[in-house]
Amino acid sequence: MSGLLNFYRSFLNLPLSLLVKSRAIPTHPVSELELNLEQPIVYVLPYTSQTDLLILQKNCLALNLPDPLQENVIAGQSLPRYVFLDEGRRFFKSKGAKIETESLFYHYLDLHRENADLDVQLLPVSVLWGRAPGKEDARHLQVLTSFQRFMSMVWFGRDNFVRFSPAVSLRYMVTEYGADEKIAQKIARVAKMHFAKLRYSAMGPRLPNREAMFNKILNSEVIQAAIAEEAKKSSLEKARKEAEKIIHEIAADVKHDSLRVADRVLSWLWNKLYQGINVQNADRVRKLALEGHEIVYVPCHRSHMDYLLLSYLLYHQGLVPPHIAAGINLNFWPAGPIFRSWGAFFIRRTFKGNRLYSTIFREYLAELFYRGYSVEYFIEGGRSRTGRLLEPKTGMMSMTLQALQRGLNRPLSIVPVYIGYEHVLEVDTYAKELRGAAKEKENAGLVLRVLKKLKNLGQGYVNFGEPIQVNNYLNQHFPEWKEPVEDNRPKWLNEAVDNIANQVMVNINKAAAVNAKNLVGSALLASRQRALSREQLIEQIESYVQLFSNVPYSKDMTLPTECAEEMLNHVIQLPRSGVVVEKDNFGELIRLERESAVLMTYYRNNVQHLFVLPSLVASVVLHHEAISKDLVIQSVNRIYPFLQAELFLHFKPEEVVRQVEEIISEFTRQSVIKNESDMLMINRPHIRTLQLHSAGIREILQRYYISLSVLLEQPSISRGALEKESSSVAQRLSVLHGINAPEFFDKAIFSTFTNSLKEQGYFDTEDNLVIRKVQETEALLRSLISIEIQQTIQGAMAKVDVEKIESEKVKKES
Repeated sequence: MSGLLNFYRSFLNLPLSLLVKSRAIPTHPVSELELNLEQPIVYVLPYTSQTDLLILQKNCLALNLPDPLQENVIAGQSLPRYVFLDEGRRFFKSKGAKIETESLFYHYLDLHRENADLDVQLLPVSVLWGRAPGKEDARHLQVLTSFQRFMSMVWFGRDNFVRFSPAVSLRYMVTEYGADEKIAQKIARVAKMHFAKLRYSAMGPRLPNREAMFNKILNSEVIQAAIAEEAKKSSLEKARKEAEKIIHEIAADVKHDSLRVADRVLSWLWNKLYQGINVQNADRVRKLALEGHEIVYVPCHRSHMDYLLLSYLLYHQGLVPPHIAAGINLNFWPAGPIFRSWGAFFIRRTFKGNRLYSTIFREYLAELFYRGYSVEYFIEGGRSRTGRLLEPKTGMMSMTLQALQRGLNRPLSIVPVYIGYEHVLEVDTYAKELRGAAKEKENAGLVLRVLKKLKNLGQGYVNFGEPIQVNNYLNQHFPEWKEPVEDNRPKWLNEAVDNIANQVMVNINKAAAVNAKNLVGSALLASRQRALSREQLIEQIESYVQLFSNVPYSKDMTLPTECAEEMLNHVIQLPRSGVVVEKDNFGELIRLERESAVLMTYYRNNVQHLFVLPSLVASVVLHHEAISKDLVIQSVNRIYPFLQAELFLHFKPEEVVRQVEEIISEFTRQSVIKNESDMLMINRPHIRTLQLHSAGIREILQRYYISLSVLLEQPSISRGALEKESSSVAQRLSVLHGINAPEFFDKAIFSTFTNSLKEQGYFDTEDNLVIRKVQETEALLRSLISIEIQQTIQGAMAKVDVEKIESEKVKKES
């Protein structure tokens, strides 16, 4: 029998080697699943299939895992290294596992009684042939004949995944539950349940019958009421047709064959565009999917590439690509129908004044959640033109919580996602728009022009942040959320939406990916001349990396593994990086071209939040030359709330002191500063490094100083006028001092600052300015800003005052 089986396997290997190209999930199972190769491994497959076993063997050998066809030798006994849970896809199957499988589990358990050092690892493995979930009205395929298996090999051979799950320690099982036959049976039952969940997490719910789903949505009570309301403006028939038109405009039309084509196209695209796509913490999402969570992906929005990249990566992580909320501007031919078949559903920029549309959209989103589809939306509303996170738009978040409150059977988790690039395709367009150019409408011609730019753009980064388990969050902070309410907007909703939306932004920033380009860009932009010697630039990059390694912003942030010189050479070689090398008698100078400075701020801004606390500490020491540690901490505590609101920083007030102390210790270790009996002083030989560190917060402090100076001069100024005047002064300052940061005079950022002033008690309960508090903070900021900048700001404010007086005179005369 063994010889016949070996012959059959040899026979199978030929078509498998020709037709099948499988991919492992995760790509590095030994490290990602923390497998101990010193201990025996037993592979657990869901059903009997020699084809799957041979594919597993091929992957194991490629991944340096033990060969499943070799036996484990334990205490002189040879035991199989793989088991099949049941007999495969047959008409008559037992509900339990195979008897010989349970017997083998028991045998392995029994060995642990005699050997205290033994820890056999059960490693569940599933081989996925294709990922089509089927249609709701389709029938399950119960039998796979030999011919059907061969056709699956032909059709799905390039769509084959080997999914390794976390291993189960038999030593743990024996310690906790014993080693009798019942435990062996329990392990087999749990394994069967695991494979059922895994299959659902990889394929998702069946695709809907669209027309049946549309009829269900349109015939719901709330939409019937909205149609009746709309009918008052015209007629019931017209209102009904408008509702049908809206649902067809919104809804996705997922086609699995289209997703398979997308996989091929996007694989080619990423290989052509990027040198690599780096993914971190995907195990978090796989775990949520296996636990049966309804998942909402909320990424930051840098580029149109974001939703393509995220869907592609999720598919390759063994997960179902989500339904994506896309702007209606992308619904043009031929992109619209293609995106719709990949899972996009389209959303208008505003619902204001259109009750019928908003009601239908809300019901459609709730229906997606009800049916178990994962969803993705961009909480910033649009792509960031500056590289920073934008203030969250909370409409979609509100609808998400309302859908949960109406009753979902599955727990809901929001997964923040950080997406970063070493080159964003649209960055040139962003720069033009920030200079005042009108936003170009998306169309096929624009797509073709972008395709012409396809070239090697460096690395891409996708980091999955810490998930927010919404049910748990609401139970903890808003326990009344489960209580039924007549009103569509319960009292707790607005506060919960704002809090969760803000936490999403905080978690996105916690998962930031530091890369070569934003490190080089940060160092060069910190120099007023946008140029440094090669030696100084390498030293500064090394200082940044050491700082982030020894005092990490968060456990979720990622750092490059290359040395500083390798990173610098990589950036210099990137097409259109704007970083040029010049030589003089003293060596090489690395310079940022003037026209590229604005573009480079985009990449610096992606990670600016990581730099601000170290930069603030450096700035305080630099401007005081010698200062006590306590005064540094006091200065940071006063400014931190404004930084936290603007940059979505995650440190709580009580955590800031510890973080600052660790930064001081690291600067001291690097000899950037001297610490003598808690007196911090400039270390003259390394003053240039200290200056470059301090520059990371220079422009932020200047903006705060502008607003507080305006407030002190005009204590009764309105909020809108304060933001407008601050922006005008900042714009003048940027011209006179060559400040290239596009967000420097952004009114939205000044608006965030004025909100923070209110929250931090700079206005009393009657909205009167608390002069003393403003004066103290203004004096602190003034001590951190050069005299030259102060004079320019005062001069610009005087000019604005003159223009205001002249404008009022003209108004009176007219």
